Amino acid sequence: MAENKSYTIVEYFGGNDGYRCGYCKNQTGNFSHGMWSHTMTVQDYQDLIDRGWRRSGKYVYKPIMKRACCPQYTIRCHPLKFQPSKTHKKVLKKMNKFICKGELHKGQDDGELMDSVCEEAGPREPNKVCHFDLKCDTNINIKGEAAECPTIVEVQKEVVDATPTGSEMPRMDPVPVAGGRTATTAPKPGIGADPSRPPCRKAKELRKERHLQKQQMRQHADDVSSIVSPDKPTSTQSNQSKTLEEFITSPENPSHPLEFRRFLCDSPLEAEYSPDGPEMGYGSFHQQYWLDGRIVAVGVIDILPTCVSSVYLYYHPDFASLTLGTYSALREIAFTRQLHKQSPKLTHYYLGFYIHSCPKMRYKGQYRPSDLLCPETYVWVPIERCIPQFSNCRYARLNQDPDAGDAQVLKDLGRALVLYRRTVMPYAAYSRKRKGSSDEGEVRQYAGLVGQECAERILLYRS
Repeated sequence: MAENKSYTIVEYFGGNDGYRCGYCKNQTGNFSHGMWSHTMTVQDYQDLIDRGWRRSGKYVYKPIMKRACCPQYTIRCHPLKFQPSKTHKKVLKKMNKFICKGELHKGQDDGELMDSVCEEAGPREPNKVCHFDLKCDTNINIKGEAAECPTIVEVQKEVVDATPTGSEMPRMDPVPVAGGRTATTAPKPGIGADPSRPPCRKAKELRKERHLQKQQMRQHADDVSSIVSPDKPTSTQSNQSKTLEEFITSPENPSHPLEFRRFLCDSPLEAEYSPDGPEMGYGSFHQQYWLDGRIVAVGVIDILPTCVSSVYLYYHPDFASLTLGTYSALREIAFTRQLHKQSPKLTHYYLGFYIHSCPKMRYKGQYRPSDLLCPETYVWVPIERCIPQFSNCRYARLNQDPDAGDAQVLKDLGRALVLYRRTVMPYAAYSRKRKGSSDEGEVRQYAGLVGQECAERILLYRS
């Protein structure tokens, strides 16, 4: 380490005991391999998530999919070819309506199951870890970027067609009918054009008007801080609405701030910068969503050499009806497209895990086009080819080539690097120093899971 080279340092903990599944509630149906990462380079984490690993704070885990009750497949989206669904357009339309008019319907969101609901499905962290002192991750504030990043135009031009414009036909005034319902009046047939409707206009003229409105909406989004905040609490509610920070530091659960920091603030990723990389560099970031001078949501993301990886989103419950999970994903897709202009290698957006056996978690498959990672060969397979394989069983190989294998299969355990007594050495040298050592099986399992190349770069801590 005299070269001042950056290393990834991990402790491996295996994964034989089952724990509670947050998706189907099976008490012992979830299994995963895990390791504590004291520090990690962005390239090593990129290679690990491309082998099915994922981080939760500094804990990095890989589901044992053949044993798990709800197999979790790594999923990625292609932002440059992204096509929003009708649901996505509806969410964008609702958000733009709120930004422009301040209309917010309180209540639950539209049935969206956030990752925050299912994080209990994640792995249990080890109790004993050899701790190193690491600096905290960096936060960024994206206030003022609304006009550049997540507008309807940036996600896809056609999405604007889902937003009503002044050129669209207005609804007729309702008239009361029996039973308290309303009905619209209709013109009698055979008497010519309906005088209550505007005359026909050329498509070119309509397109110009839509384009003008889009520009106005983008300019208006710059003034997010002036948008009307949610309605004030009524007498039946608390005297003052809690801020997002107050929810995080609630005195009802004194350990909550510590858990919050460990899960959402601590990151093993070392900040790195490259001449051909994004302006803010690589590493872990917080994207803050501001409205009327207050933070209403925070998205935790990792910017890696070839992707943006979504880690988590937490938000103020007063804004649940805005479906912020979907909205933030659309923003992050647009953000990935923006980063691609700065770093052409950065081409994908990772959404975490796709769980087909849990219907409420299939929403991630709606971000098309997208791929799932084959759990045996670690190649990406279009999701359209994967879904039919789940009709008969929960676990599937996905790659249908019977002759394909793992390109990074472990071939030489002796070349795997270990950190022993503050010295970096190959496992072959370590095993000679520790004659009679009984950890070969554990080290072989670890090296097989991370792959030959990662095993030769990552330092496995040995006590």
